[in-house]
Amino acid sequence: CAIVLSVGACSPEAERPADNSVAQPEEVSESSEAQTADKMWVTAERIDRHTCPSIACGVVGTLDFRSAATAEERKGDWVRITRIYDASCVGGRSEYDDKGNAACTAENGIVDGKFGEWVQARHLSSTRPSDPSETATADEQLVKDSDDFSRYRRAFVTAARGLMDQGTCTAADLQENGGFVKSSNHRDEPIYFTYCGGFTVANRIYLNAETGRIFR
Repeated sequence: CAIVLSVGACSPEAERPADNSVAQPEEVSESSEAQTADKMWVTAERIDRHTCPSIACGVVGTLDFRSAATAEERKGDWVRITRIYDASCVGGRSEYDDKGNAACTAENGIVDGKFGEWVQARHLSSTRPSDPSETATADEQLVKDSDDFSRYRRAFVTAARGLMDQGTCTAADLQENGGFVKSSNHRDEPIYFTYCGGFTVANRIYLNAETGRIFR
């Protein structure tokens, strides 16, 4: 996929959200593809990458805030951000589909076993949004690489300060982890985690960024 992704907080655990890893299928050469394309930037916290220009089509992953994307084609309120590539269809379903419609059909944007990825144009800009971490305070610097930092900035800073005041975490712990990582085990909830004192499951600390609740 012709996409440059931004990197959030690092973690040695396998729980790192799969959405942050874009599949790298073999690209199919298309002589009809435009030779020039526009570079765009994601302005929303996270957007879905669809198999066709419709929310009814399957989702093959996401792009995060300030991620770069290449506008290969525009169709109405949608932008295709990759070249056409093999959909890896097995049993009539694409192995790349993360959620929603996975059917290898023209209605789902998959023609002759190939497709491109589409996102809504309203979430893209020709100018890259400013980095909220540039104005971070001392405590914020410890967690500025957290996933969705722009949205839950205050919650991450408050949690980090509380954990340090309690002696649960050190500034070095938070710095090493880069802050809080979105939990793939709680995909539909604003749950994030970090590690303090080690990198085992026992050292993993969760935060509900909306309620401020901290738990293991």
